[in-house]
Amino acid sequence: MSADAPAMLALDGVHAVYGKKIRALKGVSLEVRAGEVVALIGNNGAGKTTMMKTIAGLLKPEKGNILFQGRDLAGLPPHRIMRMGLSLVPEGRHIFPRLSVMENLEMGAFSRAEKDLSREYEHVFHLFPVLGKRRAQLGGTLSGGEQQMLAMGRALMAAPKLLMLDEPSMGLAPVVVDKIFEIIELINKEGVTVLLVEQNAKRALRAASRAYVLETGEIVAARDTAALLKDAAVQKAYLGLN
Repeated sequence: MSADAPAMLALDGVHAVYGKKIRALKGVSLEVRAGEVVALIGNNGAGKTTMMKTIAGLLKPEKGNILFQGRDLAGLPPHRIMRMGLSLVPEGRHIFPRLSVMENLEMGAFSRAEKDLSREYEHVFHLFPVLGKRRAQLGGTLSGGEQQMLAMGRALMAAPKLLMLDEPSMGLAPVVVDKIFEIIELINKEGVTVLLVEQNAKRALRAASRAYVLETGEIVAARDTAALLKDAAVQKAYLGLN
């Protein structure tokens, strides 16, 4: 990806308050260019989820600008942002447990104007064959890995240009984590830009071409992932290496 490519998503000096006036973001600036996989790593409480929610319109920035394909997202409700081509797979999945797999996927396409979604269903079942086999099963009865696949499939039903993934490997068995990251790579090869928040920093850095390090609401490093993997401070803080 050329460094001269225009930013699909750009944050400039974004501040955000979360919960009981906790200042979670303190002037965050970053960009994601079309076609990239960009990772955001940081310890628990660094503000990663707050940033994702702020971009998606679930939280309003206190100040700063968020531009998606040159359009300002400030003040837009989440469904408008999704309709523009930006989808979020939230931390903890948040599927609808009492709805079937098919009904969960249908909810992901609520903002679409098209009535025939057969191509989108076919695409999701191609990526996640197990969902095709369980299409009539209630979401709450799926395994953790299957629920994560369903959350990702639901987001893809909106035909996003940029997919934001918040902790997709959390609580999953290693073999399922491998599958999830294979799908992230495949989705990106199909042309979907990805912003990835991931506690497993080593997997995130290997999956992405660039990454940002967030500490207590501030970006403290922004480099190619190859450089970050070799950075002694990053190795010690996030990769468990001394």
